[in-house]
Amino acid sequence: MTAHTASVSLDDAARVVRRVNAERVLLLGWGRAILMQLAHPLVAAGVDDHSRFHRERYGGLHRLRRTLDAMLALTFETPDAPRAARRINATHDRVQGTLREGTPAFPAGTPYSAHDPELLRWVHATLLDSFLLTYRRFVAPLTPEEEDIYCFGAHVMESVLGAPEGYFPRSRAEVDAYLQEMLASGTIYVTDTARRLSKQILWPDAPLPLRPGGMVTRLVTIGTLPPAIRDGYGLRWTERDERALRLLGWGTRHALPLVPAQLRLWTVARQARPVGASRPVTG
Repeated sequence: MTAHTASVSLDDAARVVRRVNAERVLLLGWGRAILMQLAHPLVAAGVDDHSRFHRERYGGLHRLRRTLDAMLALTFETPDAPRAARRINATHDRVQGTLREGTPAFPAGTPYSAHDPELLRWVHATLLDSFLLTYRRFVAPLTPEEEDIYCFGAHVMESVLGAPEGYFPRSRAEVDAYLQEMLASGTIYVTDTARRLSKQILWPDAPLPLRPGGMVTRLVTIGTLPPAIRDGYGLRWTERDERALRLLGWGTRHALPLVPAQLRLWTVARQARPVGASRPVTG
């Protein structure tokens, strides 16, 4: 717990998490989060072996919809939240196997499981980092205190996913330190499997009306990746691309306040009951 979160209640933390996750524009950060997750060889192996998103028509969109529905149900504590948690864990029950292609950190044959706390922590941290980055760049600035509170509020996913208590980062500094450690350790290594899967994220099979949006999400995804991971995927990034990304962020931040809530915010966010009375955090 940090100085920013020492006296924060779970309810106050939930309000910050809801404020951030309510924005539809956070969808721009999903591709980045997924490519970061796939940069872990065991995550990429699990997705390749068990996910249908790269095997069925519009599979990526269907998977995104299911994941998004679960996140929103848990964030806004809808009646479907317990069922969403059960579905996540039931899916994780089936995701286990062994690595086929070796890497510097993991020899071929290394077992993996979606219940592995190390993999859960990597997935969780990449989501935190991606959502906060996307909110700052495309919605509004966040104070260091707000970023800490967001990370602290999201740690309740430990109990949902069955991770050990205290395993998920609880502050912005802990997220940054963990990501830097993982990148420096050699654990994160973009495999041929990850590069193949990345094509479904960057150039998804989507209905024609949605394809222009794919150009925007591709720009954001590639441009916001950590350079080491972007290089691992063999993705090109130029000064012209960087200028386009900065212009997109500036335009979105200035236009978003003019967008009606019905378009800007998820329906479940607009209809959610207010967070209950504050419960002080004691530990």
